[in-house]
Amino acid sequence: MHKISLLIFAKPPRMGLAKTRLAEGVGPTQARRIAGFTLATTLSAARASGLDAKVYTTPDLLAGGQQGRALFGGLEVHPQGAGTLTDRLERGLRDAQPGMVLFVGSDAPDVSPALLRAAVRGLMRHDAVFGPAVDGGFWLFGMHKGPKARSPFRRVRWSGPHAMQDVWSHLPEGARVCLLPPLIDIDAAPDWESWRLSKRKSHRK
Repeated sequence: MHKISLLIFAKPPRMGLAKTRLAEGVGPTQARRIAGFTLATTLSAARASGLDAKVYTTPDLLAGGQQGRALFGGLEVHPQGAGTLTDRLERGLRDAQPGMVLFVGSDAPDVSPALLRAAVRGLMRHDAVFGPAVDGGFWLFGMHKGPKARSPFRRVRWSGPHAMQDVWSHLPEGARVCLLPPLIDIDAAPDWESWRLSKRKSHRK
């Protein structure tokens, strides 16, 4: 059976490092709490999914030591390395063994083990899988890595409403794509308020 790799791209929840856009709206202390909450949710979902999960983090000195493992729930920690987000994602893709490769961030508080396993089931019947974010990005992307696999991350307009569509457009022509349920990514204060409102509405039902 081919390998299934879950690569989590995340920063430690520290002031001035994680959630800087969010901190502009809610303040640095609250932003750090939210970053810790969304990271813990992601790590918990990854461990419970049963998948082979690794964390790619920055700063790079957190990789390969006990401090990094402690910060990221005991998971194996690798350096993101220098360069753009494209460079860092491609580094993870190169490191991954042949098989299914799933990329997730740590910004979606509704990620769950069931959704991660659904991504794997989707890739069993499709060439790629997306977990769309409501802002036009994505909370998960998955693909098959084989000898002829090419990176779909070049010339992507990150941190905007076109990110998912740009990655999709770089998949091979005719690629079969599976879509998971859309989730809210917490990048800025309005995202946090939208998520809190959605939770209040669901609790009233």
